[in-house]
Amino acid sequence: MMKQTSFSDVEFASKKKLTRRERFLAEIDAATPWPALVAALLPHYPKGDGRGRPPIGLERMLRMYIAQQCLGLSDEGIEDAIYDIQSVRAFVGIDLSHESALDATTLLKFRRLLEENALTRRIFDEIKGHLASKGLTMREGTIVDATLIAAPPSTKNRDKERDPEMHQSKKGNDWHFGMKAHVGVDMATGLVHTVVGTAGNVADVTQAHALLHGGEKAVLGDAGYQGVAKRPENAGKAIDWHTAMRPSVRKVLKKNPLGRAKEKLEQAKASVRAKVEHCFQVVKCLFKHRKTRYRGLAKNNAQLFTLFAFANLVLARRFIGRIHTQVAS
Repeated sequence: MMKQTSFSDVEFASKKKLTRRERFLAEIDAATPWPALVAALLPHYPKGDGRGRPPIGLERMLRMYIAQQCLGLSDEGIEDAIYDIQSVRAFVGIDLSHESALDATTLLKFRRLLEENALTRRIFDEIKGHLASKGLTMREGTIVDATLIAAPPSTKNRDKERDPEMHQSKKGNDWHFGMKAHVGVDMATGLVHTVVGTAGNVADVTQAHALLHGGEKAVLGDAGYQGVAKRPENAGKAIDWHTAMRPSVRKVLKKNPLGRAKEKLEQAKASVRAKVEHCFQVVKCLFKHRKTRYRGLAKNNAQLFTLFAFANLVLARRFIGRIHTQVAS
């Protein structure tokens, strides 16, 4: 039985301009391998046997969760967005003339299900496999880097203290409280193949071995990875490590042929290393994830897998081709 079209749907379909949010959600919708994600999560999703209200469809819950992550909204924020914004309703698949929007508590329970069963890592792996099937496989080189993600420093909570799993770290002359997202990025495509989350005071070089997929012949890193080849966990690996020169050393390079050659080499390494910043730009600027949303590393690490999985989908458009879509009437 076909649903009756509401006046709001008719008004939305007849408008002449496609907004950036509509275009963005339409591209995410078209690029996401929904059948593969649903099949991966289905064994862990409640079946609805016995008494009580049957569970909401898995794909609808997954769509609400992904819309929340890609738009940088809280649980209550995505619930309000479903009521307020037609493009979000269309993405999730909600028709308010026949049903109510999913509430924030239902999404909270779904997110906890993902966290407890490590399903966000499964989402990351499924999307990575989907991109590999499109020809975007991991090559022989990796770029490693890390970015700081701030955590709320307030002590106005039940425990009267800051998150004990976060930590302060110094970058330049400034101190930052929060965590680090360490990533391993394919040198050819700029797509993320490995994600590790740690407290903010963990040195980048200590996580380099965990960011490799095992087939590398060359690894690039910034000055924070100086001495990485000498660490015991990297001993015996047939890898060419290319790390940036420390800024203090680079600043005093002599203006002779040798100094100019070293400067050109540093510029060449930096031009390749720049690809690692693209995934950070998507997560922090497009998805608005500049500050941790949850307390503790486990929940925030689980969120990182989802964010970088969909950052890969956004970045892959340059190789697969931008997906031209129109919002269905």
